[in-house]
Amino acid sequence: MAMEAKLAELVSRLKEAAGKNLESVILYGSAARGEFRPGASDLNVLCTLVSIDVNELHRLAPAVGWWIQEMKEPAPLFFLTEELERSTDVFAIESLDVKRSHRVLFGRDVVADLQIPMNLHRVEVEHELRLLLLRLRQHLLHAGRNELELLAVLNRSISSAATLLRHTLLAFGEEPPRVRRIFLRASRNSPEPRRRPSPEFTATGRPARSKAILLRLMTRTCTRWRK
Repeated sequence: MAMEAKLAELVSRLKEAAGKNLESVILYGSAARGEFRPGASDLNVLCTLVSIDVNELHRLAPAVGWWIQEMKEPAPLFFLTEELERSTDVFAIESLDVKRSHRVLFGRDVVADLQIPMNLHRVEVEHELRLLLLRLRQHLLHAGRNELELLAVLNRSISSAATLLRHTLLAFGEEPPRVRRIFLRASRNSPEPRRRPSPEFTATGRPARSKAILLRLMTRTCTRWRK
């Protein structure tokens, strides 16, 4: 099923299940940014309800089950509007992403006026960057020169790395490029300028070299925070 048909069917099922309790359905993530790749990207959906209780969730369960099991998409997030507004301090990265790139599929735009505390956003980005860097180092020690294992780790890490590097640029007041250029932008002034990373780390490249490039980018980015 094509993306637009899937989204339309999801909205129809949610409306039928929730009725007037459904306030809005919002598409966010790569599909809202125009970077959706069939077979590789997820369709991320956020919904707001007038009220949320056990009975309401039970009514929504069949629609959500269809979306997860048959369409193979991640479960939608469900919020009360006031809950969403109060969550921007603890979900600063996610809230900023949704606010910057979203599409209203149903109802009113409940994310356009979200207030994001950028001081907390900066702290969250640095925290997540340093965690990812530590994990990458541990994976590299564990995998050694096993390229199949390195490739698996790389595939699991690349989406998080792209998101964090994009938010690093936002925290420094720069407009991030599209995902395909994010690594080139983040690696400017690299110690090895002649060895430019590929715009995307794919299975056609060498996992060990790609992992080294990613580690170098993450290390350099973390270092920038304290300069």
